[in-house]
Amino acid sequence: MPIRSVISILALLLLALMFLLAGGAALRESVTIDEVAHIGAGVSYLQKLDLRYNEEHPPLAKVLAALPLVMRGIHADYSGVMWSASRDFFPAYLAEWVFGEYVVTRWNSPQSTLAWARLPMLLLTIALGWLVFVCARRLGGDWGGLLCLGVYVSTPVFLVFGPLVLTDIAITFFSLLALLAMARLWDRPDRKNTLLMALALAGAVLTKFTAAILFLVFIAVAVSTRWRPIAGQPAKPDARQWRRLRWRAMRKATLWAALVVYAVYFLLSWNQPLNIPGLAGHGPLAALLGRLLMPPWLFLCGLAFVVITGNRATFILGHAYPHGIWFYFPVLLVLKSPPGFLGLLLAALAIAGIGKRLRWSPVIPAAFATLWRVLWVSLVVFAGVCILSHFDVSFRHFTTPLVLLILMLAPLPRLLGRIRTAAPKWAWASGALVVLLGASCLVTAVRAYPYYFPYINPLASGHPGYWLVNDSNLDWNQALPEVERFTRQHGLKDVPLDMYGFSDSTAFVPQSRLWDCQAPSAADAGQWAVLSANMILDGHNCDWLMQYPYEPLAGGSMFAVQLPATIPPAGASGGPPPVAARRIFLGLPFEMRQVFQGLVRRPEDLPKVLADMRATWEKQMQAKKK
Repeated sequence: MPIRSVISILALLLLALMFLLAGGAALRESVTIDEVAHIGAGVSYLQKLDLRYNEEHPPLAKVLAALPLVMRGIHADYSGVMWSASRDFFPAYLAEWVFGEYVVTRWNSPQSTLAWARLPMLLLTIALGWLVFVCARRLGGDWGGLLCLGVYVSTPVFLVFGPLVLTDIAITFFSLLALLAMARLWDRPDRKNTLLMALALAGAVLTKFTAAILFLVFIAVAVSTRWRPIAGQPAKPDARQWRRLRWRAMRKATLWAALVVYAVYFLLSWNQPLNIPGLAGHGPLAALLGRLLMPPWLFLCGLAFVVITGNRATFILGHAYPHGIWFYFPVLLVLKSPPGFLGLLLAALAIAGIGKRLRWSPVIPAAFATLWRVLWVSLVVFAGVCILSHFDVSFRHFTTPLVLLILMLAPLPRLLGRIRTAAPKWAWASGALVVLLGASCLVTAVRAYPYYFPYINPLASGHPGYWLVNDSNLDWNQALPEVERFTRQHGLKDVPLDMYGFSDSTAFVPQSRLWDCQAPSAADAGQWAVLSANMILDGHNCDWLMQYPYEPLAGGSMFAVQLPATIPPAGASGGPPPVAARRIFLGLPFEMRQVFQGLVRRPEDLPKVLADMRATWEKQMQAKKK
């Protein structure tokens, strides 16, 4: 059998392994925070052709996840106040969580709903893996493709977030597809490549607003050709016309992509009530104009919300910050990557440095030199935007630069071939090292199964995960089935639960009740209580509990703690923090979890809750002005 066929079979086996690991882990998990809103919104898009829910994200990923649910006849009730009171953006932003909760856990079976909604996302993750393999194979040959794929399928961030109904893996897929199309466009700006670029760009824009970074990449690639020509680029003065052809093709691709995006938004918002100021209720002509303007209006509203909320508080290495910090993603890259991957990056950097010093000829085939240029420029742009931005919430927001970083390993096998020629004594040792590092990545993935959320490599030096990271880097409300298993094993009838999420935990842990680990009551004494690892130092201030007997759940995403027979008073030694030292979940002015769980029980209270929230925000704004 030809070696190329053998490599392809090995690649399919690696993707099958990823399917089993990622899919198996996802089947054991409860609905995560953002999935509550995304699944319900996607179902409403297809059933009602109405985009009122979750406008803060473009619709494509949610539609893909909802397709099998709608085809199987999922039930959703649009006759209640959750739907009727959410015609405008902010009421819909509040109602989408309650509606999604009902779609996932009340009107339908949570287990089957999650399984079918996550299946398209898992398949998209596998498709991204194949795209990584194809791209790396072009750059580094068969073994380069297999090496990059092996690293991809064993990286915990892809294993954990791949199957979830989110936008992160989807935008990574369409971004890489767009970068491949961009390279083809630079090589040959003809009609076919322009169309491919348009479709890939439309897919990215319909997935996440960060697709705008792709335009920065195109500009950066164009600038790079001025100081370092790529293959086939003519010398001056013909270079100017050469660039003009590519800019013209990119403008055409952007126009076609915009038309595709407009058509999708137009179709999916067909039944949505007009909410453009000045156009609703002003006659048929205004209504027609409003219907035509709804797609850009919805798109811009969502984009504006992302811009406004883009600066968020963060927590890392035991410290809370009021805004994003530049070292957030570099630290997460070091802590949450398999050690083998980090070793491969160092090996590739060292060998490339040796090659540059010895003036080796390029190992990237001339036919794919443009692709290599586009990818490494993209890595610089995407990583730079992530590091400089203040949106430091989760490692999942770094998946696009992470894939590009993995693709930088593609030339490594060919570099090892150069070592075999230049320094035969070192060839065997360096080759064995690379094989061991690559194999260790797969071992890491298998050993970490099924707890990929809280995965942190040994470089953490013994620090607990809740001191190092927070949010979905550690726990995202996915571990409730583990809490239920613990509850059954210990025969518990009442489980105080301080969880990191808004949803009603009783759908997965019937014995649970919402609890604040900062304010235990005397009746809680002596009981087992469960809290999210994120609540120990970040969401709440509950480090006091870790001095009592505890058991980690789901690999350390949550902790079951046996409370003392007598709980010391607040502020006393061994007791909860004083009132002044307490924190509110997500730093909000009110306990959002109680608000949402109250709405789940009584959705008819939605208008009153919305009015109360507006009044609270207005009081805070007035207080700040004073």
